[in-house]
Amino acid sequence: MDYTDTIDTCEFVDSCVEPEKDTSLLLQYLIQIQYRYNFVPEDAISQLQHSLDLDVAHIKSVISFYSFLNSSFQGHYRILFSDNITDRMLGNQSLYEQLKTSLKNHKVDIGFTSCTGFCDQGPAMLVNGMAINKLDSKRITQIADLIQNNQPLELWPEGLFVKEENIQRSDIQFNSKAGDGKGIEAALENGSDAILKILNDSGLRGRGGAGFYTAKKWQFCKQAISNQHYVVCNADEGEPGTFKDRVLLSTDAHSVIEGMTICAAVIGATKGLIYLRGEYRFLVDKINEVLQKRRTEGLLGQNILGHQGFNFDIEIHLGAGAYICGEESALIESLEGKRGIPRVRPPFPVVDGYKNKPTVVNNVETFWSVSRIIVNGSHWFTRKGTPQSTGTRLLSISGDCERPGIYEYPFGTTLTEILKDCGGSDAQAVQMAGAAGTTVVPSGFDRAMSNEDLSTGGSFMVLGPQRNLMDLLQNFAQFFKHESCGFCTPCRVGTSIIADVIQRFKNAQGCEHDLKQLRDVCGLMNISCFCGLGCTVPTVFLDALNQHSQMFKDLMKTDSSTPCFNLEESVSEFKQITNPSGRGL
Repeated sequence: MDYTDTIDTCEFVDSCVEPEKDTSLLLQYLIQIQYRYNFVPEDAISQLQHSLDLDVAHIKSVISFYSFLNSSFQGHYRILFSDNITDRMLGNQSLYEQLKTSLKNHKVDIGFTSCTGFCDQGPAMLVNGMAINKLDSKRITQIADLIQNNQPLELWPEGLFVKEENIQRSDIQFNSKAGDGKGIEAALENGSDAILKILNDSGLRGRGGAGFYTAKKWQFCKQAISNQHYVVCNADEGEPGTFKDRVLLSTDAHSVIEGMTICAAVIGATKGLIYLRGEYRFLVDKINEVLQKRRTEGLLGQNILGHQGFNFDIEIHLGAGAYICGEESALIESLEGKRGIPRVRPPFPVVDGYKNKPTVVNNVETFWSVSRIIVNGSHWFTRKGTPQSTGTRLLSISGDCERPGIYEYPFGTTLTEILKDCGGSDAQAVQMAGAAGTTVVPSGFDRAMSNEDLSTGGSFMVLGPQRNLMDLLQNFAQFFKHESCGFCTPCRVGTSIIADVIQRFKNAQGCEHDLKQLRDVCGLMNISCFCGLGCTVPTVFLDALNQHSQMFKDLMKTDSSTPCFNLEESVSEFKQITNPSGRGL
């Protein structure tokens, strides 16, 4: 049945829009509309234009930027199969074909999306934004029957939506408790300088991937003069193969929120925001319950723990399917209801962030660790790890291993030990830190997980001896091409060229000229992309060229009469519009 009922659309939009008519909530309103109607109708756009005094062009540009928003009705069910390499390894393509065949006579939107954060429980999918894991042929048949019978999603069997936490290895952080207010009390009694010293002595670095020292970030924000400061939790866990933050928010949101509240006490913030990736929409109610419980217990809200004047509260903002929003300045743009385009830096968010106010943006795991360090002390933390990488961190382990899940390890642990623990010792390679990370082959398995050696944002994907590494490269190339925000030419054009070249080798049609073009484009992207995400795109392809040169040679075309595909014109134009000494625009 097509969407035809527009009578209540204006009324629904009016019920969404808050009296303050804050335009920074535009994305949140669009998400509500999307999940009410399975698309954003034209009359809803017109009503938002009227209610928020925004241009229609601006609203439509936001809709077009986020992959979870639709401007046309495709059916009452929108099904997106997770398409990370680990889902492909588990057979998502055949399950996609099975469902598509079963529903060929029904108007259903069936497609693919990037990693949904369930690599340890794949293959996975989203149905109208809700996650279903551990897909197999039987489950696909069950889902097809439910759709054929037009069964509303809220009446589907609960067993389809069960999620496992899979915490496989614990160390000092999982084995300690936090989140009960003791960390907040310590922060209020000892003062911000003392808290900053504890964090500085602990050597805690951000757990999102960049590894910047947490104490320094908070200090810079505290020193920024403003009538308002903000605390933002980056829960946009979009790097393929990463799911640790999902587990923390599901099992221990109290500690994450306590870490945010400690930060607020240090920098003088009164408002916090959790930017939750759209794939984790199922966590919204659970986190809101935790927030309300903490308000009731005096751990959030007005005069926290009886300390007059310490007021701090938190709200959740959902993302809508955009990998780039994991970059902190793009995340802030998205929080403000706009397209998630990275900002020019400096100024940095600690000085000019959300709504142009000083803002601390930290990862979920970072705030989780803060809540424990403040209670247990810096020495408790530094007795684990290495001098430059103190403490422990969480790994999301998936792929060809017997025991996928969440593992806590001290920094300095070798890949050999990690692979033994998870049952992946026969791996031909490990992909560290997701698609934008490093590929490590067996000769490097004695290397250590640390900022000094192999840094990671938490993703650890194991590739067994039976895997074709060209499948990995093809999957990542298509991922980057799809997820490029399109703002800068080096990334927009470079990802397309990379995808084209990799596809040629996948089809055994590559040549020496292709290899040269691939190296040239990767080199230019390294130094010319506007944001850090774009600059890391080439890593996996350069690793492959350096470590598996024979693989590329084996995939070169044998028919010399077929002319070599020439990307020279594209690359030449690419070089002309790219500034090797700075950022390419």
